[in-house]
Amino acid sequence: MNLLVRVLLVTVALAISVNAATIEVQPAGLTQSIQAALRVASSGDTILVRPATYLEHSILIDKSITLVGVDRPILDADGKGPLLEVVAPNVTISGFVFRHVPVSFVKEHAAILVNQTQGCEIKDNQFESNFFAVYLAKSDHCRIMRNQMSGTPTELTSAGNGIHLWYCRDIAISDNQIRGHRDGIYLEFVKHSVITNNISESNLRYGLHYMFSDSCRYQKNQFLSNGSGVAVMYTNNVEMEENSFANSWGGASFGLLLKDIKDSKVIGNLFSANSVGIQMEGSDRIQIERNQFLANGWAIKIMANCVGSTIRSNDFIDNSFQVATNSRQSFSDFTENYWSSYRGYDLNRDGFGDEPFRPVSLYSLLVETEPASLILVRSLLIDLLNLAERIVPTLTPEALIDGKPRMRPLT
Repeated sequence: MNLLVRVLLVTVALAISVNAATIEVQPAGLTQSIQAALRVASSGDTILVRPATYLEHSILIDKSITLVGVDRPILDADGKGPLLEVVAPNVTISGFVFRHVPVSFVKEHAAILVNQTQGCEIKDNQFESNFFAVYLAKSDHCRIMRNQMSGTPTELTSAGNGIHLWYCRDIAISDNQIRGHRDGIYLEFVKHSVITNNISESNLRYGLHYMFSDSCRYQKNQFLSNGSGVAVMYTNNVEMEENSFANSWGGASFGLLLKDIKDSKVIGNLFSANSVGIQMEGSDRIQIERNQFLANGWAIKIMANCVGSTIRSNDFIDNSFQVATNSRQSFSDFTENYWSSYRGYDLNRDGFGDEPFRPVSLYSLLVETEPASLILVRSLLIDLLNLAERIVPTLTPEALIDGKPRMRPLT
């Protein structure tokens, strides 16, 4: 957040806090609905909502208020429409259970829609069985934190996203738990946003999905048992650090998809038990360092249209296939990685093998052209085939080698 925006937001907040009032909402009180409280509230006021189930929908928040749920009141749309739309700046919403926003194929119905505003906070809420949980459109300098979101759809066509950002910037998303949506977190045309310490699991498509969203960072998140872990597409300058990508299995599943991205970093992550750890297509100048690839089908699939990337100081341990590619050429560099399938030696005891390692096996090339041959993966025939290729390399990519393989893992 730049200094000018900070000053403006603080100035507005101080101005509206003068003579602020607190309005209580409860079924037996003078104010029995959130709609009624908003009609009498002024910017700067706090609305306290007492425990109960409130059957309301299509509530417009056009004043800079703080909306607080006491002991988890339930705001239930009863399948009739969206719940809250925020169009005022500096709105805080916390402490609620939001339920039963219906599917819509015409509008993006959401439990909370933040529309063309700034400085809002959505924190410590629970979202259950909503089409979209939180949707931000053309908004900036907002925070979404410590929320729990669970969806129930079984088909992509009837599923919305847990957190959806469209044309936003400077958004912080942290410490949320998201499951059962189409995408856990979705970003489209987003700039300078940070996603940290979230758990995104069991979502139908992706745990996190980037589209045209430059100069963002996601760090220390867990992406578990999603259709696929994370997809970063048509994007530049993304930092991906210290995340866990696990248990994404299927014919088209992966831990991380990098498609048409440039000048980005993948550092210090764990890729465990995925069909493919990282799939790279049309991606250039990617720095992949200090990651651990553990027990994946393929650790990395890197296509020939990827140029100028560096895969350095990673641990490749017990993957069925270490690297796959669709060309005998290599336009990226592999160096100083640990490979559990390396059978070389270290006579000078410098910690690196004295002979290069070829991470693309002949069998992996065979599987790419004849997928049915996977049935032979643990057979003696395949062991002999790979041994022969190691001794006299003929078909595996000549240029795709790690010239300085490590003898011991970094982690």
